[in-house]
Amino acid sequence: MYRLLRMLLRAALGVFFRRVEVVGRERVPADGPVVFCGNHPNSLLDPVVVIGTCGRVVSFAAKDVLFRSRLLRFFLVNMHAVPIRRKQDHGGNVDNEATFEALFDVLGRGGAMGIFPEGLSHDDAHLARLKTGAARIALGAARRGAAVRVVPCGLHYAHRKRFRSSALVQYGDPIAIDAAWLAAYAADDRAAVQSLTDELERRLRGLTVNADDWETVRVLDTVRRLYQPPDIRLEDRVELARRFNDVYPQVRERPDVRALYARARRYQDRLDDLGLADRDVQRDQRPGEVAGRVLRHVLLALVWLPLAAIGGLVHFPLIFLIRLAGPRLAPRKDVVGTTKFLAGFLSILGAHATLSALAGWLWGWPWALLAAVTLPLSLYATLRVLDRWGHLKRTLAATSRLLRFRREVEGLRAERAALEADVVAAVDRLRPADLVPLFPREGARG
Repeated sequence: MYRLLRMLLRAALGVFFRRVEVVGRERVPADGPVVFCGNHPNSLLDPVVVIGTCGRVVSFAAKDVLFRSRLLRFFLVNMHAVPIRRKQDHGGNVDNEATFEALFDVLGRGGAMGIFPEGLSHDDAHLARLKTGAARIALGAARRGAAVRVVPCGLHYAHRKRFRSSALVQYGDPIAIDAAWLAAYAADDRAAVQSLTDELERRLRGLTVNADDWETVRVLDTVRRLYQPPDIRLEDRVELARRFNDVYPQVRERPDVRALYARARRYQDRLDDLGLADRDVQRDQRPGEVAGRVLRHVLLALVWLPLAAIGGLVHFPLIFLIRLAGPRLAPRKDVVGTTKFLAGFLSILGAHATLSALAGWLWGWPWALLAAVTLPLSLYATLRVLDRWGHLKRTLAATSRLLRFRREVEGLRAERAALEADVVAAVDRLRPADLVPLFPREGARG
């Protein structure tokens, strides 16, 4: 059942995300006891992403209140989840002795478990202070003889709430709970637990983007786009954003940095006012180039349209309904993506199963088998059509605005060129000497 559900969840990830980029999977031990520890920006979607990408069978610790739902309990039990009681859910002291014993048993058998040391999913712009549970489990299991390794997992979503966005999963170097850790644990268990928690937090910060607030993230993301070369990987975009957010607090009070920050914010505000993206003003697109892109998107949409039409009456309404209803059904901002994912997964899976069963009841099992194969293919084609339609709408909307605000755009292009030169010079001037350049920029050191 675990393998079946994991296969379905991987397929669902392929539906919800346009791309899931995985970095460092070779760092994940192929066998032996492992504790996966990740940041927690997207509720139940976070463990699904780890389960779908790490290559191991993982038992996640999940808050016990989730097990109250019969539907969620079915999935959680069959995905080997272990219920954990939290103070904020029950008030006062809670007893998790049985939970720790279950997780010790998983690790003692050479299995893998996952936990999010922040404790609660959140939509803050920075990593929350880690709780000590992960370190206590790792050290406790190691004391019982398990050769535990702790693997930090950095999760990043390009647009956390958006359907057909991109996600990045980064697996860091494992922390081996070796004899030195065990000796420290034997000497002072509280100090060892806190030390391991601090080390894990340091490594997670090296895999995540952290800032004081989302406005800082927004402005520094503008700086990142001004600095980066074109068409870089999502991994490099995230790493560059992390570096800017890490170094900025050290130089933010410098007059030249404050002035550059203000200019970048004004530039982004002007883009937002005109409904344009930075890529729209980077270069003057010729009419023939725009027409070629429009024609390419139209032709590719038409290629997929016949197959999409087979299940179109099922897929198109469901997808649009989930897009509209997701934000309204979600109880908190940080679970909008999870709500959309679960609603889509369950509704599409239910629709496919129902239609396949109906075809079998009316016309026999060969038709049921045909429906079971054709409907997922039709869903894939539907997604391709929607992707192309989205690209087409953005291309036409951007072209329309570029023509309508020609004078403003010319000013933005001049401002962008000056900003880019000043950003490159500032990075060259302010980059810490021990920071290895991510990629070379002409005229800059990193």
